[in-house]
Amino acid sequence: MVDPDFKGVKPTMFICGNNDEAKQEVRAILDQFGWETEDVGGVEGARAIEPLCILWCMPGFNRNQWSHAFKLLKA
Repeated sequence: MVDPDFKGVKPTMFICGNNDEAKQEVRAILDQFGWETEDVGGVEGARAIEPLCILWCMPGFNRNQWSHAFKLLKA
């Protein structure tokens, strides 16, 4: 999804990994694509991120609605 349109709110893409240089490149790409990036740390973070894919797919399969995303809210 390039330039996602959620009424001016950027959705959050969660990333993780042990290569800081690679994460910087991914962050730059996501920024160009219109996403906010949240780095959850090392590769161990994948255990938390991967189930989000299943959660994201559920509305798609249940309602054939695929235009949704996650947003991390910060106070």
